[in-house]
Amino acid sequence: MAALKEYCPVCNKGMKLTAMNKNMVFRGVEINYKDHAYVCPDCKIEVGTTEQTAKIQKTISDAYRKAAGLLTGEEIRENRNRFGLSQKALADKMTVGIASIKRWEGGIIQSKSMDKALRNAFWNSEHENTYTGNRKFSISRVKLVIKYFEELLKRHLLLKGDKMLFAAKYLWYADFVAHRETGKSMTGATYAALPYGPQFNNYRELIDLIKKANGKEGEPLNLEEKNILERITKVFPAPRKVYDASHLESIWKKRTIGEIIPYSDSSELKGL
Repeated sequence: MAALKEYCPVCNKGMKLTAMNKNMVFRGVEINYKDHAYVCPDCKIEVGTTEQTAKIQKTISDAYRKAAGLLTGEEIRENRNRFGLSQKALADKMTVGIASIKRWEGGIIQSKSMDKALRNAFWNSEHENTYTGNRKFSISRVKLVIKYFEELLKRHLLLKGDKMLFAAKYLWYADFVAHRETGKSMTGATYAALPYGPQFNNYRELIDLIKKANGKEGEPLNLEEKNILERITKVFPAPRKVYDASHLESIWKKRTIGEIIPYSDSSELKGL
């Protein structure tokens, strides 16, 4: 690599930025990690910048977390994005401060109990299909389904200041009927039992993203899915009807407030 730091502080030779594999014992655990530092070709002294020092601290932290079976900062961020959770939404779900989420993603090592809480909040891989209906969550597809509902109903479902009170009920039926009949939800959305019926989990964090989303970027609806949406609108031609029907569903009523409604309950739907 080209010399990026000109002089060694010991022998005054030119130094080169070098990638190295290193081993160390950190918190009683032996870890392997990659480091970058300026190395003198003669005396082999290593010199790092302030930026490199901060980066290597995070690298060591993540190497330790991986070796100790804890989620790394990148894994926390990736899981949070996968489930459409902002840092605040994840913090609220875990009942911790948002500063904790920022620290863990930035390199601070979480305790084992907090790691377990993180995994529970993400529902992890063993629960993912139960809560997303065998489909990866897609904001664009949510918008696409809403737009198709609006076309069939000849009315807008997302209005200014809207909290998805009615839109979420149509989406819930669409996802759960699709899962029951095809084995796969339409949008991959996760739903919670809230006082006003089934609702998008963390809808407050998602509603602006849904409104701004481009439905044309989502996977097109197939014929079977369109038929399901048409059936739903025939049974519930007015938003109040779908709202009332959702409150009669046992799979909502049997859940505690805030509890996730699993797609495994889709066979128990009564309204459709």
